[in-house]
Amino acid sequence: MSKIVVTDRDGHEHTVVGVDGLSVMELIRDNGIDELLALCGGCLSCATCHVYVDPECSNLLPPQSEDESDLLESSDHRRPTSRLACQIPFSEDLDGLNVTIAPED
Repeated sequence: MSKIVVTDRDGHEHTVVGVDGLSVMELIRDNGIDELLALCGGCLSCATCHVYVDPECSNLLPPQSEDESDLLESSDHRRPTSRLACQIPFSEDLDGLNVTIAPED
């Protein structure tokens, strides 16, 4: 059973079971971690699913699209490890992925 570890804004870790075919945003949202607003539902139009990806895991992710980068550019909290969780498709290759929910803009 594949899992990801999500750290919320208070520093609490949540282990979430991964489901192939869902995005990391959907996994976080569907497991009741409501700090991740995901207002657009994963349509790549709001950046409210901003997370920081553990640098050790970043090479496992698909490259960031120009649209994703543009949305992240609007955040005051962008870091080199910033990603939109809606743009990270989960697969068992991501077992053990660690993400931290970014501060709200």
